[in-house]
Amino acid sequence: MNRRTLMLGASALAALTACGDSSKFISYSGPQVTQIQVFKGKRMMYLLHGDEVLESYKIALGGDPIGPKQFEGDGKTPEGLYYINRRNPNSAYYLSIGISYPNPQQVAFATEQGKKAGGDIFIHGRDGKNKGRGRDWTAGCIAVKDKEVREIYAMVRDGTPIFIFP
Repeated sequence: MNRRTLMLGASALAALTACGDSSKFISYSGPQVTQIQVFKGKRMMYLLHGDEVLESYKIALGGDPIGPKQFEGDGKTPEGLYYINRRNPNSAYYLSIGISYPNPQQVAFATEQGKKAGGDIFIHGRDGKNKGRGRDWTAGCIAVKDKEVREIYAMVRDGTPIFIFP
């Protein structure tokens, strides 16, 4: 792991063990993640502190990832500036952190076209049933390995900006 320390304290371990799967949750005491950058074409995601890359991950995207997400069910991963706005410790995809797609302009555009913009875009794990499913298989989310989403879940705070590039 690059320039950071992931630690699981004894008290945190005891508390999490009482609540269920303690292996899902770790704590992070390294530099603050100040932004996330996703490069869809390279299938890469970077966690940064300022201009320093703290960690990088290979990613899977929506089943039809070329171009920006515009409508529910289009299989595309959004492009643009968003924010991490929620987390789901009980995700069907191991752990997940939410991305603030769609913004009001995207909702208005989809509505004008007589469609829905979609939503529920997350960075999440692969879960056992999705391992080996190929390069791009999500409904528009950003998927990483389960062990990687554990790190991301610990490192990234709500409100962190995420830039998603083509």
